[in-house]
Amino acid sequence: MEILRLLRRPIRWTKTGTVLLSGFLLIILLIGYIWWPLLKEYLSYIDPDFPIWGQIDWLLIGNFLVMSILIMVNADWKRDIPFLLIGMAGGYIIEAWGTRAGLWTYYTNEKPPLWIIPAWPIAALSVNRLHNIIEKMFDDEKAAWVNWVYWFMFIVFYGLLLDFVWQTFLHPLTIFSLLMCAAVIFTVKDKRSALMIFIVGSALGYFLERWGTTRLCWTYYTGGTPPFFTVLAHGMASVAVWWVFQWSIKLTSYLHDQTTTDILASDAN
Repeated sequence: MEILRLLRRPIRWTKTGTVLLSGFLLIILLIGYIWWPLLKEYLSYIDPDFPIWGQIDWLLIGNFLVMSILIMVNADWKRDIPFLLIGMAGGYIIEAWGTRAGLWTYYTNEKPPLWIIPAWPIAALSVNRLHNIIEKMFDDEKAAWVNWVYWFMFIVFYGLLLDFVWQTFLHPLTIFSLLMCAAVIFTVKDKRSALMIFIVGSALGYFLERWGTTRLCWTYYTGGTPPFFTVLAHGMASVAVWWVFQWSIKLTSYLHDQTTTDILASDAN
């Protein structure tokens, strides 16, 4: 079968994958060191009178284990470093918007907490890896239904977005987020990839949101563990990071061509 043949393709292990994993683990250690009071408080909930295996946060470990493996798959620093930087910037904007507009709050009341920011680029890169793997399982021809499903899902998402942010509609970051989402939705040309990333990002987002809201790490003003919209928001955030990355490639190529043209023109003179 075609799917089985694709799944048997070798996964490349590169030095970049090792560096990414090392950097990821280093960030976790730094977070534990810099925000030691938070970690100490978390560890204080462990009750020595009960089996340790029953108190381990398996969902948290599972989330980080899956993302750790994914970021190492076919890693390429020329592609991954810019992607991670875009994810980091996007994550900060999203967290600043949500916490300052009052859409969600962290138990530390930070606006936003810096220790959560590194999770965004890692999650975005993990989604991108999954998209690249899944995309190989589909035919290259664009199915007619893709456009229909794309517009249906993203129109529904945008309606849910408007409902979720309505009470903060005039907040500058809310306006920016609405415009940004609209720009992404209406200018994406590769709708199949965007649709895949949205679905995969939402799937991963569910487990991340499930962990954060059930552990009361963060709480949404609407309640929910998690609210359905916030799961889809992870999918939209993944698409937005991918979209900005695609535009950065085009811009870099354009500037490179312009530089080459200027050099050739200078040589001719």
